[in-house]
Parts: sequence; C-alpha cells; structure tokens
Amino acid sequence: MLRDYQQRTIDQLYAWFDRNATGNPCLVLPTGSGKSHIIAELCKQMIQEYPESQILMLVHVKELLEQNLEKLRHHWPDAPVGVYSASVGKKQLGEPITFAGIQSIRNKAKQIGHVDIILCDEAHVISHKDEGGYRKLIAQLLEINPRLRVIGFTASPYRLGHGMITDEPAIFRELIEPTNILELVRLGHLAPLRSKHTTAQLDTSEVHKRGGEFIEAELQAAVDTADQNNSVVREIIKLAGDRKAWLAFCSGVQHAWNICDKLNELGIVADCITGATPRRERERIIGEFKAGRIRCLTNANVLTTGFDYPDIDLIAMLRPTMSPGLYVQMAGRGLRPKSHTDHCLVLDFAAVVATHGPITHVRPPNKKGEKEGAAPVKVCDNCQELCALAARVCPACGHLFPEPEIKKLKLQNDDIMGLAGKEMSVTAWRWRKHVGRATGHEMLMVTYYGALSDAPVNEYMPVNNPGYSGERARRTVAEIASGADVAMTDLYNPLDVVADILSCGEPPDMIEFKMDGKYHRVMRRSWNAPQTS
Repeated sequence: MLRDYQQRTIDQLYAWFDRNATGNPCLVLPTGSGKSHIIAELCKQMIQEYPESQILMLVHVKELLEQNLEKLRHHWPDAPVGVYSASVGKKQLGEPITFAGIQSIRNKAKQIGHVDIILCDEAHVISHKDEGGYRKLIAQLLEINPRLRVIGFTASPYRLGHGMITDEPAIFRELIEPTNILELVRLGHLAPLRSKHTTAQLDTSEVHKRGGEFIEAELQAAVDTADQNNSVVREIIKLAGDRKAWLAFCSGVQHAWNICDKLNELGIVADCITGATPRRERERIIGEFKAGRIRCLTNANVLTTGFDYPDIDLIAMLRPTMSPGLYVQMAGRGLRPKSHTDHCLVLDFAAVVATHGPITHVRPPNKKGEKEGAAPVKVCDNCQELCALAARVCPACGHLFPEPEIKKLKLQNDDIMGLAGKEMSVTAWRWRKHVGRATGHEMLMVTYYGALSDAPVNEYMPVNNPGYSGERARRTVAEIASGADVAMTDLYNPLDVVADILSCGEPPDMIEFKMDGKYHRVMRRSWNAPQTS
C-alpha cells in the first residue's frame, strides 16, 4: 500500500505523460521518501496493464539495485524480473522487467533489444553531454525503439559544473516534485536534522578548485592535520553526548583513517570504510555498526548513495565540497525516522550548510558554459527572478543579495533544516498577478496580513516558469488552494483569473516565514491552527 504522496507521485507522472507526447521527466524525491516503493509499483502497474511492455531499471551501485529489487519483490512476489549485474553475480535477460547495473549492461543494447521504459535511479549521475555509459546505452536503445521513454529519480536534480539536470543538452525535459523534505517531516515519514555551532573549523582558503570542486589532494592536505583532527574529534565527542550511531564524512582515504584512529584513541569504538575495503569486510563492519558494537563509521566518498541505516543520530561533515548533490547525499543519511530519538544532529565542520543553504532549500550550482557574450545571471531565491550576476538587489521583489566576501573561516549557527522561522497570525490575504520588472515574466503574488503591528508578508510564485521552479510553484499553489478550500482545476488559466479565484478562498490562520535579507520566504501555512492565549 503506497503512502498518499507516493501515489501522488505516480498520478503526477501519468498526468505529465498525458500532456507530453515526447520527452523524458525526472521525479525529484527526497532521500528516505521511498523511491524504491514507487519504482516497484510503477513496474507492477505497467506490466499488468500492458503485458507486452519491456522495462529496464538502471542503477550505478550494487546497493541500489538490491534495495530496488527487494521492494519490487515485496510489492509483487511473482514479478517477472531478471537481474543483470556482475557485482550481484547474475546476467539474466529476457524477462519483462530487467534490473541492471550500468557498468555491466552499458554495451549490451543488441542483447537487450526492444525497451519501452527505462527507469534511472540517482538520475543526476547521467552525463549532460552525449557521452558515458548511460547516454551510450540509451542512444543505442533509442535506435531500436524511437518511442522509448526515460523516467529519472533523484533527490538532487543538479550536477556540479552543469546546473540543473534539465539544462540543455540534458536528457530530461522537466522535473516533477511531488513532495519535499518539510512535508515528509511534518507527516512523520522523515526525521528532522538539527545543527550546532562548531568551534573547530576546516580551512579551505588555500585549496584550489578544478571542475568547480576542491582538488582532492590539496583538500586532504589542508584539513588532515594532527592538530585539526584532535580538535574536531574532541568536539564531536563533546557534542555527541550519548548518541549511539555516528557517521563521519571525511576528505580522503587517509583523512578517514586518521579520524578513525583518533576516535579509538579517545575511547570511541570506530571503524573506517573506503573504496578499497573488500566487500565482505565492508559488510562485516556495517553489520557491527548496525548492531551497536561500532559507534562511529568514518568514510571517504562511499557511504552516501545506497547506504541506509535509520538510527544514525549524528553526522559529522568533515568534507568541504562545492557539490550541492554531495551535500544532499551526506545530510540525507540522517533523515530516516529513528527508533530511539526524534532527530539527527549534524556537526558541520566544513561549512557546507553555509555554502549550499538549508537542506530544504539547496542552491543549485551554476550552469556551465553560458553562450558567448551572454550576461551572467543568478536566480533570486525569493521570487525566482533572473537577475544580473552583479545585482545587489532583485529588481522584481527587492530581495537583497549577500555582499560578495572572502569566505569566512568562522562557521555560523547555520540552520540546516531552514526552519528558524517566525510565526504570524493571518487576518487576511490578497492575491494578484505580478510582472517581474527585469524580465517581464508573469507570476502570482500573495500578500499575507497580520495584526496592525505586523508588516505584511509577500510570497511570489512563478507558476508560468518552465522546469523545476515552475513545477514547484504550481505544486505550492495547489497545496494552498486545497488548504483554502478552493477548487483550482487549471493553474494554466490567465494569472489574474487564478488570483481572483484564490482571493475567494479562506486564508491560513498562521504562516511561518523566514527573513532572506529584508524579504520573506514562507515555509509553512496552517489552517485551523490552535489559538494561543
């Protein structure tokens, strides 16, 4: 039985295909939302409704293949599925459903033959360019069946150095975001993250970048020093208290071993996993960790995708990165509900929260390779207006951009969940069409009014924007309409009509908003909120 948001995901996917005769969508779903359950139900529905269909499910790591396969067999014990993966030890073709590792199957298009649907988990790993194993296999299968469609799944729809995974010449046309971290936390399906200020801090001011990311050898040399390791480990122990399952992301193999050794020296049972750890040894260590006999696992770039242990209650980020995707994957290890506590503590020694924003509102990386002569732009976080890179104030909504500065070494009390908001009781609201002064793009704008002493709060929703920002805005408006008890059947009506319809609805009793500069980002709206005396 699927959860409501999981069924909503499938419904929105089918609706997208109804509207689009060609092209490929990508579903954006948070870590821990149950992508494997959605994939299983999709496979079951497609094969039962269209028995002649051929489905190919692609992943890039063994753990994801095994997780997805387990959920398919849970939903559908008699599923006609074959597995093609050298790491799993099976090479089965010919079933209606094939679960495969891309490394094993990328050169097997002729043996696979006709495929109707490709499902790609962790779709952000697919190259933007027409290169790599995924793109080669998809291109060859398209030659066999030009009507082939690809459905992506990811928690982080962007690639370092390329921007959003829908930016041309990407394989995906549009993103579909049926839910988000905040909704799943409110529903109890995810656990919130909490962050504390750390005194120890990793200095990357002298580390150069290549391809937009820190050069690994320089990064490890900068952060892996005896003094820093001693300070970091002692602070982890101090702040961890009685937490029982710690996960440390380190900047390289030697750094991971050195942090592990220091933990053991100070009385914390720890072990280390790297890419060189043999499979059986890795399974033994993870088993000991889950059994509580190892308190901390240190690792270098291996326990991000495909590693899930819900009871992780502390994450130490010792790996500075310019990749928002890696940040999301690291933080995501702590999002699953726990058996013994209601949250996971994140200790950010690497300034990744300050670099990328709260986990609920991550800033995508810049798009690589703007056309020659094109003015560089940035997107206003408040209203999604495209602004000149040098702009200090958004011309559409007045949002103040942060002043450029040399990266500070002192970490702030960063709010990793983006929940440090202010509540306001709402007495009225006003909807209207808003036109961005810089671009001329139309969007919806709602103003929330509180008590006489409260300043109005403005919220901008670019429902006409293509891609991710438009999809997210339309979903937000649909959620507001539902809460306001308004029948909103078509968000593609003229925006003045949509604004008139929404204005007739019941405003929320309370909103929670956060200041971004001088302006606001609304994070929560509540109808029938309990009144405080």
